[in-house]
Amino acid sequence: MNESLRQVVHLVFGLGIAAFVLLFDRDLTLSVLILTLFVGFLLSDAVSRGYTIPVVSAVITGLERRDAAPGKGALFFALSAAFCLVFFEKEIAFIGLVVLSLLDSVTTLAGVRFGRNRIYNHKSLEGTVAGVAVTAAALCFLVPPAVALATAAVTAFAELVSPVDDNLVIPVVACLVLTALL
Repeated sequence: MNESLRQVVHLVFGLGIAAFVLLFDRDLTLSVLILTLFVGFLLSDAVSRGYTIPVVSAVITGLERRDAAPGKGALFFALSAAFCLVFFEKEIAFIGLVVLSLLDSVTTLAGVRFGRNRIYNHKSLEGTVAGVAVTAAALCFLVPPAVALATAAVTAFAELVSPVDDNLVIPVVACLVLTALL
């Protein structure tokens, strides 16, 4: 598994999902997300039972971490997208998914490449700072700078200390912060 490639895929597909949430009707988007989750769980179960599914098995082998359930990250991403779309305004859910895509990818990429000072949960100070900086800078195009920085910082802290998968935690925390501040 190539972690850098995995994070680039996470970033690209994550931003694509965020754009889909923003551009299309809420009901259509929820329907697509729920269908994706259902099919994803079927495929994950089949792969975990030893079936080889063309393309899917190769993608999972190339991108999934060794001890993770097949497709876990993608399924959690889709689940958190659906959750945020149900419980928050569409525009807030969009920004929450942008935060997930950027923060998660940048912290990992920068942490793997430049991380020297481990601060908590095997995560590095360098990765966390880079994730906050890039995410806050990008969010400045969508929200006021103070809100962008607060959202990036609080969400990065939640990612750092959460015992739960960050694909579930990051967008929800981002949406909560944005709802409180906007």
